[in-house]
This record gives sequence, C-alpha cells and structure tokens, in this order.
Amino acid sequence: MSYPDPIYVGDGEASATVRPNDADHTLTYRSGGTVDYLATGASTGGLFGLYRWNFAEGVSGPDPHFHKTITESFYILSGTVKIYNGTDWVDTHAGDFVHVPAGGVHGFRNESGQKASMLLHFSPGAPRESYFETLKKLGEGLTMTDEERDAFYLAHDNYWL
Repeated sequence: MSYPDPIYVGDGEASATVRPNDADHTLTYRSGGTVDYLATGASTGGLFGLYRWNFAEGVSGPDPHFHKTITESFYILSGTVKIYNGTDWVDTHAGDFVHVPAGGVHGFRNESGQKASMLLHFSPGAPRESYFETLKKLGEGLTMTDEERDAFYLAHDNYWL
C-alpha cells in the first residue's frame, strides 16, 4: 500500500481549526444526550466526519443497521456503551475501539444507567449532520409518514434489520 495522490500542492498554510472542549454542544436531544460536531464532511472536503456523542443516563441508541456508502468507527471516551458487532451486543469501555466497514451490521446504545461518551467517525465524510438534526426533530414531535421515514433513512444510508 502506498500514499494516495496529493490533495494539496501548495507550500503550507495556516488552516487548522480548534474546537475547545468547553464549547457549547452542537445538538441537545430531549433525552439530555448531546452531539458535538468536531469535523463534518463539509469541513474535511468529504474525507471524513468526526462527532462526539454524549449519552445521557437513560437508555438510548439505534438498533442494528448497516450502511452501504460509509464506514463507521467508535472510540469510547467514558462509561459503558453496548455495541452490536453483527452477532452480539458487546460492552465497550473507555479506550475501546470498534471499526465497522461498509455493509457491517452494527448498533450502539447506552443501557448502563450512567452517562457515557464516544467518538463517531464516518468515512468518507457523508452529510450526517442533517440525519442527527432530523432525529432531534423526531424526538421533539416531528411526524413522518411511513413513506417519508423510509425515504429519510434511505437518503441517509441507513438500512435497518
């Protein structure tokens, strides 16, 4: 394996971004969970998306599903997060890492009764922000017909089992 072709051909520039840890959360769900957009697909030129997912104490998280266009990885920062690895729900803890290739069945949830936090990494950088924001609206009472819900999930590369 070799390095890919260059995506930058200049002599260097000041282009780093910093998001302080104490910045306001990007989204706060009715459950009390939050999401922090660390690097969106738009901000990385489509290379990846990175989000900090902060679970509240209550049970939350998606059932088993898969994606056809993106890989998804999880790095547990704190607490206990159950990850579905395609066959079983496995407890993961701070420092654990899970990578799910495109097509890999997975899910994640917090059932511990305690707060938990993890990093979600998507590659390439799909527009997951719209997905997260619509989930928030659904939790706040937005309604969709079955057809609208199916179209929403299809548009965001979510295939539920």
